[in-house]
Amino acid sequence: MPHPALVPGAVAVVTGGAAGIGLAAATRFAQAGLRIVLADLGEDRLGAAAEAIVAAAPGAEVMTHQADVGDPDQVAALEAAVRARFGGTDVLMNNAGIQPGSTILGPAENWERILRTNLWGIIHGSQVFVPGMIARGRPGLVINTGSKQGITTPPGDPAYNVAKSGVRAFTEALQHELRNTPGCRIGAHLLIPGFVFTGLTAKGRAEKPAAAWTPEQTVDFMLERLEAGDFYILCPDNDVPRALDERRILWSAGDIVENRPPLSRWHPDYAEAFAAFVRGG
Repeated sequence: MPHPALVPGAVAVVTGGAAGIGLAAATRFAQAGLRIVLADLGEDRLGAAAEAIVAAAPGAEVMTHQADVGDPDQVAALEAAVRARFGGTDVLMNNAGIQPGSTILGPAENWERILRTNLWGIIHGSQVFVPGMIARGRPGLVINTGSKQGITTPPGDPAYNVAKSGVRAFTEALQHELRNTPGCRIGAHLLIPGFVFTGLTAKGRAEKPAAAWTPEQTVDFMLERLEAGDFYILCPDNDVPRALDERRILWSAGDIVENRPPLSRWHPDYAEAFAAFVRGG
């Protein structure tokens, strides 16, 4: 059975909804009969996204709203606008994210932008919307978009890793809080995409790499795992199956348990041991 919150007439708010995974999710929700609120930046982008959703789900009711999720006042204005039009929210997908790149020693502006959108955007969205969702008394969903980079923290983009590590910790704490709140019918879930071909990852490429999934594949997998009740929605892609993700995650946790150097997966002294571990040795 589909998740009880994903029913015709329910209201789904998707941040970062004008493109990529957010647009794919909003489209699937609309095809299931939900009323859609797209939140993003850029009126033209939002308008084009709304048209695409209606083309894929004729008759869909789509509201658009410009909001910078890093600004709590703008998130509060978004929630108020949704409440005024639809009466409340049943599904909240905190999906907005950026990846301008970062290095460990700066520039500080990139760190501030990434943390503001990728981490504070999810905190703001949850803190602003969830109390009303609980009070609504209906089954509900909060889906926060994380990243494998927030779990294995590979070198190369530390600000993004820090933000997504925070998203994981926040979402775990949110789900713990929700399941211990009397009368609460809301659940939180952490979406952990694999390699997905979107504007965030394209980096100038026009054609999807063979290794990447499409946003639609990612969302279809998400819906399947929501139906199964998964909290950690760990997505594979065309290059990395779940079994390899599991070994990488276990190795990363082992850095602490075994007192190895941090990020030992990328340390030359541990290259052979990691390769053997991945093989199951």
